Amino acid sequence: MNQETGKQQKQGKQRNKGKNKQLLSPSPHLPTSPSSKLDSWLEIGTIVAAQGLRGELRVYPDSDFPERFEVPGKRWLLHPGQTEPQPIELLAGRYIEGKNLYVITLAGVENRNQAEELRGCKLLVPQSDRPQLAEDEYHILDLIGLPVFMQETGQLIGKVIDVLSAGNDLLEVELHQKEEGEKIKKSKTVLIPFVKAIAPVVDLETGRIEITPPDGLLEINS
Repeated sequence: MNQETGKQQKQGKQRNKGKNKQLLSPSPHLPTSPSSKLDSWLEIGTIVAAQGLRGELRVYPDSDFPERFEVPGKRWLLHPGQTEPQPIELLAGRYIEGKNLYVITLAGVENRNQAEELRGCKLLVPQSDRPQLAEDEYHILDLIGLPVFMQETGQLIGKVIDVLSAGNDLLEVELHQKEEGEKIKKSKTVLIPFVKAIAPVVDLETGRIEITPPDGLLEINS
């Protein structure tokens, strides 16, 4: 199972344009019972607390797509320690400014006690329901693991192991290490701004990213 956002595999990061705030309706053709294998699911959020007395729930989002929490429709719940997500209906949701939380209402959850029982549950959607992205937008799942090369020389720099949010998005790249005799150097990472000027080529078909970092960037972050 993969996360859709946050520090682990955000799904819809956009270069130089911030987060995608356009509300997109979930697909009306979602499967009623996708494969129970957790690698076929995307984690979109975690229920962290009850909100009030009427069964509302606070959710920490793992998705850059507001429609996951604001547009009613089918979602799935994964209880701690279980491997079989259960379908549930999202009735409503709203974003809480300044707290990076959503407050949602789920069908059948009508009081605080019922809400408290769902603390720690994960909200999921099928991986097949990933939203379509505009040009220069990428699913984080597609970026993780891509090799990174210097555009000018073709030198292999390393591979993407994470995408971090810090103003502009940052590619966390594990540097390629050469073996020295029988010893292998401890792996190092660098942070590369995920902007067009520095990462002009992201080719998902061939599976590579090409960068043109300013002088000193790789050394400063290593």
